[in-house]
Amino acid sequence: MKQSRLHDQHQQLGAAFEDVTGWSVPAHYGDAAAEHAAVRNAVGISDLSHRGKMRVTGDDRIKWLQSIISNDILPLQPGQGRYSSFLTHKGKMLGYFRVYVQSDAVWIEDVGEVGEATFQALRKFLLYGTKAKMENCAESWGLLLVSGPKSAEVVSAAFGVEVERLQLLQTIQTTVGGQPALIMRTEETGEQDLEILLPADGLAAAWNQLMTAGAPFGITPVGSQARELLRIEAGLAKAGPDLNEEIVPPEANLEGKAFSLSKGCYPGQEVVARMDTYGNVRRHLVGLLIQDQTVPAHGSKLFSGDREVGWISSAVLSPQRKAVLAFGFPLRDFSAPNTELTVEVAGTRLQATVHALPFYQRP
Repeated sequence: MKQSRLHDQHQQLGAAFEDVTGWSVPAHYGDAAAEHAAVRNAVGISDLSHRGKMRVTGDDRIKWLQSIISNDILPLQPGQGRYSSFLTHKGKMLGYFRVYVQSDAVWIEDVGEVGEATFQALRKFLLYGTKAKMENCAESWGLLLVSGPKSAEVVSAAFGVEVERLQLLQTIQTTVGGQPALIMRTEETGEQDLEILLPADGLAAAWNQLMTAGAPFGITPVGSQARELLRIEAGLAKAGPDLNEEIVPPEANLEGKAFSLSKGCYPGQEVVARMDTYGNVRRHLVGLLIQDQTVPAHGSKLFSGDREVGWISSAVLSPQRKAVLAFGFPLRDFSAPNTELTVEVAGTRLQATVHALPFYQRP
């Protein structure tokens, strides 16, 4: 199993690990509720080095990506980013990622834990003669996430870079411990999220600098269990459980975010355009509030009466609410807030109420 260069540090901090796409990843550090509270109230730090990361170089890098991904990246200037998806010819989602344009390269960061799936899918379209090169940086580069109301203060103190005014998906190039690094403003928790992308050799130094700078603010290491609750509260879908080949982007409420209706042809574009023209989106991503302590598995069926109307894609227990928060994909006639549904768990039907997303928004 693959390990982050920070594995020893995580062990020393008392991490319990889980397997995520072949990587050993901290699930929690002993108290997931405290980790959740740290991000909501102060600052937390996470190691996302297991996440898919790709670097595209070459003269044709923009032209090539523009021809195959669903969003328009031609207007982006160095330092700017955009969400996009990668679709089958039937419009189904093969990938969901952030694209960051730099002066000498384009970085692609998976949104979600899908291993090398995005790299392998895109590589099939890299035809002979195209002046573009894709580098899979999953193991050679590391990724840290600093989240919470105090995140900008901690990152600025650690690296001497002003990040408070960074807009969503804007980036700043800097150096950390002599290594080139990219600081990005992203969306992971519903708080102010800042990510640091840098060569794996520099991970330990960056982690230590952030822990030192964050000590006065009570910086807390955060594992995947707390991050999952934070992301679902924030209404943020991710590749893998929520966004996959069962879904087309309009069903996941990604209009104006991850696909363009005006950029021209790309795989799946006709299907997406037809949905927009005729308004025939079959189902919608919604939030679901389940007043129970039992967490439904991915794929659990949703019912209206005896009629099966959809499925659960992600679910997590919220200790604060003493209820389960979930994402689901019911048919559009059953997607309005306050619609009463049931979800089948181990042969039992639990009440599930459609809830507007996000569940949580910073005051």
